[in-house]
Amino acid sequence: MRRLTERAVVARGPVRAGERSPAPDLARGIMLLLIVLSNTVFYLYAARQGASGWHPYEGSALDRAVQFLMITMLDLRVYPLFSFLFGYGMMQLFLRQTAAGAEGRAAVRLLRKRSLWLIVFGLLHATLLMAGDIIGSYGVVSLILGWLFLRRGDRTLLVWSGAAAVLTTLFAAGAIWALVTGDLGALGSSTTEPTTEVYASGEENVFAAARTRLETGLFVTFVAGLFSVAAPQFLLGFWAARRRILEEPHDHLRLLRWTAVIGITIGWLGGLPAALAHIGVLDVPPAAVSEEGVLSQIRGLTGIPCGLGYVACFALIAHAMSRRVRESRPVVAVAAVGKRSLSSYLAHSLVFSPLLAAWGLGLGAKLSSSTMALFAVGVWLVVAAGAYALERAGCRGPAEVLLRRLVYGAARSRSASTPAPGAGTS
Repeated sequence: MRRLTERAVVARGPVRAGERSPAPDLARGIMLLLIVLSNTVFYLYAARQGASGWHPYEGSALDRAVQFLMITMLDLRVYPLFSFLFGYGMMQLFLRQTAAGAEGRAAVRLLRKRSLWLIVFGLLHATLLMAGDIIGSYGVVSLILGWLFLRRGDRTLLVWSGAAAVLTTLFAAGAIWALVTGDLGALGSSTTEPTTEVYASGEENVFAAARTRLETGLFVTFVAGLFSVAAPQFLLGFWAARRRILEEPHDHLRLLRWTAVIGITIGWLGGLPAALAHIGVLDVPPAAVSEEGVLSQIRGLTGIPCGLGYVACFALIAHAMSRRVRESRPVVAVAAVGKRSLSSYLAHSLVFSPLLAAWGLGLGAKLSSSTMALFAVGVWLVVAAGAYALERAGCRGPAEVLLRRLVYGAARSRSASTPAPGAGTS
């Protein structure tokens, strides 16, 4: 009886060697590069910003090109990708537990514990390093959606995902109507003067910076998390994991192709007007590109299908790879980053904040959009090299090891088979 009770609580520990498919890990590895690039703007604290309050108002031709590409392809497009993959991974964990014999409620309780620890991780990360941490906010969203939907059927997931998408669209109805009627100045702030926004990275006093990061982190985690537009992507991630769409892309090629083409096309077209306005090619009222402006809202709304399109694109790329390419060092390194996504995400902040912030070496004040992007790629490559070394040594990421101990307990974490060099590690 005791053995049966234990089985009902947690049927198994974390994922073992050889149980992983390459597509989700490749997607997470590339996603982390995109997140690092999109976060670079918050370290350009000395630059004057335009009405949107994000990218610098000035710069060289190369800087303007980087800003144009980031506004069109990255800003508000990467986090929907993250939401989907986060939901996908949650459902994978749930299905592994139930397939091993755990009761549904016990598996949900395990994931609830994991979400609570992610909130703790996120708040610590925000307080110590990165004000805009997203781990905590996704922990909050996963806590709620996991409780409500992990045990629901496929039809329920699709219906509620569609309802959440409709609700998100309704929130942007004013912006859509203003775009259709051509009244681009109807929403947002009409401020025309460039400003210098003092983010936490711009605080010279280390304690003042920590206070700003904590306040921002609490808001992002509990307010932005609760009222985020992540629900459609999370629920679609639940549904897609049930169908094993990323593990078995060969069975879903038509869906993946249409999602990639339509999603990315909508996303890039939705970001294009704001990008053209930012570099001065498109003449619009300043209110249109402010944080609550028409073009900014349209950019955020179209970021949802764009993020899903990116996921589908990565799955198609993984499917097209030959076994030789899949086992090549660059691809293994990218997948290694994805397998250690939590450690890799935190590692970027460990490098970025002390070097770039005003309370550290203050290099962020001396970089431009293009040089900052180059710096971000370089840091990601260093992290990828470290992840590759851990992969070859058969070691998990340190953050993953700690999270597993907290969620599964030390004994069960050790009972999971140790991955051999080159095998899956998380």
